[in-house]
Amino acid sequence: MKTRITELFGIEHPIIQGGMHYVGFAELAAAVSNAGGLGIITGLTQKSADDLAKEIAKCNGLTDKPFGVNLTFLPSLTAPDYPAYIEAIIDGGVKIVETAGRNPAEHLPRLKEAGIKVIHKCTSVRHSLKAEQIGCDAVSVDGFECGGHPGEDDIPNMILLPRAAEELKIPFVASGGMADARSLVAALAMGADGMNMGTRFIATKEAPVHERVKQAIVAASELDTRLVMRPLRNTERVLNNAAAESLLAKEKRLGDALEFKDIIEEVAGVYPKIMLDGDMDAGVWSCGMVAGLIHDIPTCQELIDRIMSEADSLIRERLEGMRAA
Repeated sequence: MKTRITELFGIEHPIIQGGMHYVGFAELAAAVSNAGGLGIITGLTQKSADDLAKEIAKCNGLTDKPFGVNLTFLPSLTAPDYPAYIEAIIDGGVKIVETAGRNPAEHLPRLKEAGIKVIHKCTSVRHSLKAEQIGCDAVSVDGFECGGHPGEDDIPNMILLPRAAEELKIPFVASGGMADARSLVAALAMGADGMNMGTRFIATKEAPVHERVKQAIVAASELDTRLVMRPLRNTERVLNNAAAESLLAKEKRLGDALEFKDIIEEVAGVYPKIMLDGDMDAGVWSCGMVAGLIHDIPTCQELIDRIMSEADSLIRERLEGMRAA
């Protein structure tokens, strides 16, 4: 399948694996890229630029296909050494960067100078237009369904994607609620040039996370996520567990007096315990409503092959068959 996204990134299929904390390691990124999609290493999961350089080198040893690195720009008093991370990306020969969080404008000149294509994650049309204006090559449009941070507008993809198509000139992919061929065909119909999958790729054989995490996603329904940190305007969609219930109880009890320090035990430093150790109640962790559409744990190759085969059937048989003679 050829779209503006496959052309931009030099990939076979318009499917991107989103950058996910303590999930986007070299093993998963290489598996997605080898299957024809675009794998993404999560930059800030690596504790230093040197560690990221090693992870990039590892991925280069596992695939000769394009892969990218996610850089999330965080509001922080002690920000990561972003210039050093960027140099590691450049030195590793990576040509695609997925940015997220704050406006990446100050870092774009160095990335562009190195010939790197940038796709920025956005949760609104206005932010997407800003990304286009500052020179991003593409955007990933995140609907309200997504795991992680859906923004504060609460616009689902059935509205957000057509609106993005009305306004944007650069290519964009649909993110949030993406799991299968139906997701891809629907996203293309609404104007997107491909799709970004996060939660779906956690439930794959190659995802380097604990088996209990994968089984929790398979067992979950579309009703099993919760929105936390809304009072702090840092909304995150997470899978419901004891930590999420505890956090929500604190939000209710403290009301407008809630501060980040009140919930730190549920959110700070919990990802290694959950993703690597399988301690499922160690804290809250991002998961999309799309868990309700995830029923198995295939390899990345099996998953992407299935999506593309079924997408072809949907387009050629179901949709074409509905046309009046």
